[in-house]
Amino acid sequence: MVPLPQPHHFITLVERFERNLSRVLAVVLIVVLAAGTLQLALGTAQALLQPSQNWLDGGLIQLLDRLLLLLIGLEVLQNITAYLKDHSIHTEMVVLTALTAVARKVIVMPPGHDKDPMLLLGVGVVIVCLAAAYNLLRTTRPSP
Repeated sequence: MVPLPQPHHFITLVERFERNLSRVLAVVLIVVLAAGTLQLALGTAQALLQPSQNWLDGGLIQLLDRLLLLLIGLEVLQNITAYLKDHSIHTEMVVLTALTAVARKVIVMPPGHDKDPMLLLGVGVVIVCLAAAYNLLRTTRPSP
């Protein structure tokens, strides 16, 4: 049977693991964001060169979807970076990331979904709750 480390050593071990895992996740996310940005740039350039590309018939929504997805990934990377610097999770940043993700879903919602009242109600409730949480976090935070 392997002896358990002392509580202080165990906590230090867990914290070291968390920091190292956060670094690995940050590197993976950087690689994915770089590849996604390259794909977005190349795909957009290719679409711009096609005279048959109709941006108003779904092409623009698809571009916005991909762009917002990359921005969400960038916000997650900022969350990881903030965690590595301060060793704490910045709730305000997490709520902003969630707001961006919900906004992306609203912006790129396919036609026809806007007729489902329960879906619209659910999305509306999520937006109001996230906005209220963000406002609450902003107003209760001590000034620097």
